[in-house]
Amino acid sequence: MTRLRIALAQINPTVGDLQANIARICDAYDAAEAAGCDIVAFPELAITGYPPEDLVLKPGFVADNLDALAQIAARTRRCAAVVGHVAADRDLYNAAAVCADGRVLGTYRKRLLPNYAVFDEARYFTPGDASDPYELYLIGGVKVGISICEDVWSPTGPLAAQAAGGAELNININGSPYHAGKAHTRERMLATRAADASCALVYVNQVGGQDELVFDGGSVVFDADGELVARAAMFVEELLITDLVIEPVYRKRLLDPRGRRTEEPIRLVPVSDQPVVHAAAAPAQVAALPDPDAELYGALVLGTRDYVRKNGFTDVVIGLSGGIDSTLVACIAVDALGAGHVHGVSMPSRYSSDHSRSDAADLAQKLGIDYRTVPIEPAFGAFLEMTAESFAGKPADLTEENLQSRIRGTTLMALSNKFGWMVLTTGNKSEMAVGYFTIYGDSVGGYAIIKDVLKTRVYDLCRYVNRRDGRETINESVITKPPSAELRPDQRDDQSLPPYAVLDPILRLYVEDDRTATEIVEMGHDEAIVRRVTRLVDINEYKRRQCPPGVRVSVKAFGKDRRLPITNAYRA
Repeated sequence: MTRLRIALAQINPTVGDLQANIARICDAYDAAEAAGCDIVAFPELAITGYPPEDLVLKPGFVADNLDALAQIAARTRRCAAVVGHVAADRDLYNAAAVCADGRVLGTYRKRLLPNYAVFDEARYFTPGDASDPYELYLIGGVKVGISICEDVWSPTGPLAAQAAGGAELNININGSPYHAGKAHTRERMLATRAADASCALVYVNQVGGQDELVFDGGSVVFDADGELVARAAMFVEELLITDLVIEPVYRKRLLDPRGRRTEEPIRLVPVSDQPVVHAAAAPAQVAALPDPDAELYGALVLGTRDYVRKNGFTDVVIGLSGGIDSTLVACIAVDALGAGHVHGVSMPSRYSSDHSRSDAADLAQKLGIDYRTVPIEPAFGAFLEMTAESFAGKPADLTEENLQSRIRGTTLMALSNKFGWMVLTTGNKSEMAVGYFTIYGDSVGGYAIIKDVLKTRVYDLCRYVNRRDGRETINESVITKPPSAELRPDQRDDQSLPPYAVLDPILRLYVEDDRTATEIVEMGHDEAIVRRVTRLVDINEYKRRQCPPGVRVSVKAFGKDRRLPITNAYRA
């Protein structure tokens, strides 16, 4: 048996910031080399950041990325580094370079390019193919194969072919975006791939936020039997170092009824063929997976922190109404940026209740954030006076409600302009889906933290905050009072919408699972409600397109995931 010391560099690159990414990679490499590692693996497209999207259409950007790879390779010594980058030949490739002793020893080109959900890789890259022979790298006496992200999801993909050609370890580098519950699904798949191929598997994933996407990390190592050896924590940068024992697996492969032959050409590249004797074994670290509420909350915090900071902002401003949505957004913002960088604004009108005002003030005090009150009544009264002649004889309706929301949006944007604060909007997925928000009003801002969180989950996350803090950070009255926009006397959400416990399951089926209205009715949901809800989803696509981006946390979010035409007459 042979023992390899492997480092998984779960780093947080920034798309397009090549110099900062080089520094991150080199710092992690130096730490791995100092720890006596034989191999250190970096995420997919670590040099450019993932996904670089149309940046790769700029020849200068691609050339700069290749120059960055040369700089990184020149820094390498005995420890081999697997580095994700854009390779250029006749076409562009999503690639991984194997570097050691100051040079690039070989390059692997991703074979399976995802082109579904949030992925557009076929738009930019050409897949590697059988004319590109697999290279196995002899490192410390172990034959090591390389693959990239999607390659490992196929049971007949590169991992199986490389293992059949003699690979004992596969290093799979990733930019795998988060959605709720994905970590469990991913680990079941990886364990199966390792066991089926009788090949140890190192899976390194990037961490951090990029526009709508958030990458959870959760890098893992499995042995050739599919047993979990090590796991990095989710949502944090980490250099996970583990000693992996590679035992002979030829007997298991010889007895495999599926056979072990491969038609793919295999080329062996020597890196360091002598096993290294490490003075002491690195302790196996298996970080615990968080519970569903903690996991979702952590994704929202990380996505918010990186969107704000990577775009050059330090502070955010939130309209604090005393309602449950703005309450959760404020809590997330404080955990993401620190209380000193969060500003809450109460903007009461003639319809604002006393308990909403006091709940907002109490939350601000508990969170320790800057809090101010800017009444909108003077502006609202002025608008009513301005439009009185034009609106003469018309009863008050949605027009006057939307005026209040738009005054609040204008106020927040004024504060943003004056102080350089990014406005965080507070709408949830349930409201976004059915258009229960005011365009150019409560939808204006820089980032929509909870735009992919259904209302019922908003309540769950507020309860989680109190449970985590061991105190009533969020007043129970905020969680239990009927939700209301407070734009007219005694207004409640359920006067305009079905109860959220009824609405959200329909939205999951229609938006996330792509079920038709007829199919949802056949599942037992009330037909009148289903027809109404699905119609609202369809006709409000134009409003959603004009809203800011927000963290993607579900299997299908509005934005990159769900691309329905605005002009669309199909009604199932």
